[in-house]
Amino acid sequence: MITVALIAAGTPAVKVGQHAAAAPSMFGAILALLAVLALIVGLGWVLKRMPGSGFKPADGLRMVASLNVGAKERIVVVEVNGQQLLLGVTAGGINTLHQLAEPLPTPEPARLPDLKNLPNFAQLLQQRLRKEK
Repeated sequence: MITVALIAAGTPAVKVGQHAAAAPSMFGAILALLAVLALIVGLGWVLKRMPGSGFKPADGLRMVASLNVGAKERIVVVEVNGQQLLLGVTAGGINTLHQLAEPLPTPEPARLPDLKNLPNFAQLLQQRLRKEK
């Protein structure tokens, strides 16, 4: 009712969207994307250099082995200054289960397979298909 009265009184009508910003150009969108990416990289750089950020391992502390025993439970062997501890880790806390007298043997590093001595895939497939018949 008020709008009708103002229009009738002779005030100029304002077009809808007249004061709205124009659609962003492709240059503006790319510039905004680059600004966000630069912000992410910059924050990562700052967090990496802050003390206690957790990105670098602690001196004298190393996880030797880990085994999941439940959805949120695991058993972990941790080496602290040359001494190995067996820890139980749950959602509620961490408990020392045992202090190992002898350190666990270090696992053999993973090796890449010898590509020259691999069996022929076509022959293996034919043998497998013959056994299933």
